[in-house]
Amino acid sequence: MKIESVDFFYLSMPEVLNIGDGSQDALLVRIQAGETVGWGECEAAPLPSIASLICPMSHSACKPVQASVLGQRLDGIEDITRIGNLVRAESLDLLQADHTLSGIDMALWDLMGKKLNEPVYKLLGYTKIYPKTPYASMLFGDTPQETLEKGRGARAKGYRAAKFGWGPIGQGSVKADEDQFMAAREGLGDDGILLIDIGTVWNDNLEAASQRVKGLQACRATWLEEPFVSGALKEYHALAQLCGDVKLAGGEGSHNFHMAQHMIDYAGLGYVQIDAGRIGGISVAKQVADYAQAHQVTYVNHTFTSHLALSASLQPFAGLQDDVICEYPVEPKSLAIDMTANHIVRDANGQVQAPDAPGLGMTLNFSGLQPYLVDVEIRVQGKLLYQTPTLA
Repeated sequence: MKIESVDFFYLSMPEVLNIGDGSQDALLVRIQAGETVGWGECEAAPLPSIASLICPMSHSACKPVQASVLGQRLDGIEDITRIGNLVRAESLDLLQADHTLSGIDMALWDLMGKKLNEPVYKLLGYTKIYPKTPYASMLFGDTPQETLEKGRGARAKGYRAAKFGWGPIGQGSVKADEDQFMAAREGLGDDGILLIDIGTVWNDNLEAASQRVKGLQACRATWLEEPFVSGALKEYHALAQLCGDVKLAGGEGSHNFHMAQHMIDYAGLGYVQIDAGRIGGISVAKQVADYAQAHQVTYVNHTFTSHLALSASLQPFAGLQDDVICEYPVEPKSLAIDMTANHIVRDANGQVQAPDAPGLGMTLNFSGLQPYLVDVEIRVQGKLLYQTPTLA
């Protein structure tokens, strides 16, 4: 097969709010080779990624991403790796390239799975998929009472685990944060798996983070996620020594394998969280899953958007029996829900697993996405470089 087209679609809610919710817009990727079509999703601001796909060449290591993809042979899964390496080499100085490649890589795996009539997880080398325990991923409430009600709501819906993140955490007093932590625990129940996400609010302020350790231990949090920015390895490691049974989680900010590798090697993580829509796709995410297994760090998907992205992020660790915690978005905007006609739903035991169907196993909802489609046109010196394709 030969890759004949690479199309990007900018999708957005009518209003995008200033909150930590990545489901408010999306960049959908379609790749066609012969009669087969694959779909992917970039977890990135749509317009910069579209620009990186089609921008004029700056020099030999700063080419548009599509230059390394269009026209390439796609005869086996080894070609997906080859194409990814070509993009990284020819777009080395185009810093958006890994985000852009992520959706392309997903679509290539989806396409190849459909062509071979195999689920992606089998193409990755797994012979069996294992159920995962989904945690209800949501934002902290503006008040402890709101957080309490959110926790109760998640438990009432059958979630044994829940993650509370962002919101007001880290922006006020230590006491205010401790009240939020305990409200989350009370709402989820004594036997619930409670996860706390700080969203890098402390940047690299170890003192601010250390002041919250007692509160995290008191509410029996399983992990503290992203206390610092991804590169603050020294601060991560120091905090890990203070946290005791509360493990550190991080890695969603990793944009390539080496960033994730450094987090595993030097940050003292108990859990490495990887978003296939950011790190370079399913290919790189699987590399990280393999590396984490070899270094006794638990792999977890990062997913806060659509079920297309959820399927892609489940594939790299679908066959790992002991890595069972899975992020599962429960407060997505309607755009994320409407992206696919089918969804990854919990079974009778409240667990989820990667679809056992060709490719990523997801069916696009074309009519449902039409209201979210953003009309974009990019011209340089009068030449049309990009125009929103027909979504069909």
